[in-house]
Amino acid sequence: MVAVVVSWSWDNLGTDTDAVPGSPDRAAIHALLAQVDVVAERPEVPGYERGCGPGEGCVFGPAWSDDHPGAGGRDGCDTRNEVLARDLRSPVLRPGSGDCVVLSGVLHDPYTGARVEFRRAEAQAVHIDHIYPLAAAWDLGAARWPADRRRQFANDITYNLVAVDGQANIDKGDRTPAQWLPPAAGYRCWFAGRYLTVAVRYALPVTAADHRVLSEVAGSCP
Repeated sequence: MVAVVVSWSWDNLGTDTDAVPGSPDRAAIHALLAQVDVVAERPEVPGYERGCGPGEGCVFGPAWSDDHPGAGGRDGCDTRNEVLARDLRSPVLRPGSGDCVVLSGVLHDPYTGARVEFRRAEAQAVHIDHIYPLAAAWDLGAARWPADRRRQFANDITYNLVAVDGQANIDKGDRTPAQWLPPAAGYRCWFAGRYLTVAVRYALPVTAADHRVLSEVAGSCP
């Protein structure tokens, strides 16, 4: 059971270097840091294959599948569109899609602070990011999970998924906080809270280096 849940309002996004309003305070992040397990370093666990093509492992299930046991699962709308509809401002939905397919909207990016226009025809401008990366989760414990739990983790719209600037997501890759933090410093308290919340909820550890960096982030929080 998670003792601390980090909430977030998309109306609070800003561009200051100070923590944006609505970010968790240092006490909340320290509480999460006290709960999370810490390992010396990230191991390299073989078998991670995200792809689901012929001969591929598909270890977290098909990308953005609606067939998962978590929130939003099996409701007729795929995970990517559910996150876009939630995170974009003024989303425009395709008529006849059951209020599912997002055609356009505006993202206030929680990694860079930038304003990003989303158009379905140029969908790569906005990515859906796993805050706690899938490859890192695999190495740090998910390789031992049953398939249903991995599908749930990969499609967790409540805690682990967020719409972000496409290039920022490419830059992040499968890096953990010791190697990557949001470029806009004002968003780091929010990011630290979300990363640790996911780790605690899924009993995933963080590395000693990640723990140290996130502790340093907490020191800058309100």
